Amino acid sequence: MPRRARLLLPGMPLHIVQRGHNRQPCFHTESDYLVYLERLREHACTSGCSVHAYVLMTNHVHILASFADITAAPRMVRLLGQQYGLYLNRRLGRTGTTWEGRYWSCPVPTEHYLLNCQRYIEANPIRAGMADRLDQYRWSSYRGNAGLADDSLLDRHELYLQLGRTDQDRQLHYRQLSACNLSDFELNNIREALKEASVAGLPRRRPGRPRKSEVQ
Repeated sequence: MPRRARLLLPGMPLHIVQRGHNRQPCFHTESDYLVYLERLREHACTSGCSVHAYVLMTNHVHILASFADITAAPRMVRLLGQQYGLYLNRRLGRTGTTWEGRYWSCPVPTEHYLLNCQRYIEANPIRAGMADRLDQYRWSSYRGNAGLADDSLLDRHELYLQLGRTDQDRQLHYRQLSACNLSDFELNNIREALKEASVAGLPRRRPGRPRKSEVQ
């Protein structure tokens, strides 16, 4: 069965997910997380990429980003994965792939769905039972977006900037927004868009029996 072509829409941010091979851990120590974030920072800079949100889970990552040239997205994700995989193999003294063969991605329309997707990404540790509060998890963009820590990796989207007139207003509004859980409909919409490589928020029809969700 041929692979579904990636949907890349100019001017529209991407929700990117990359999983560990066979769902194995890709992060083992604090230094692993730090190295990945530094590589992400480097490649975002050279690719004209603005990172709006991210979370590094034990065996997968989520990134929400905009690109000056959307066609640069696949190359950035490939190079990021390759360089981090080489680092991890050297550190662990092993060979083989760190990641699944393909990453998942879908365009995220602005207005309502972008901030939903941002909140979805940052709430992953809560849904996985790895933290009780958003601010407890160190390896996500929440504390930076909420004004609880400096995060030089982040480049806020225009919709985030519209949350208030000052940084303090925006951060307070974002903390209040993030305190509200996404509905089941909103969660499923984001998950289905990733699986189908389609645009979040647009109706989709798929023949056959629905598949179980593989996205956390």
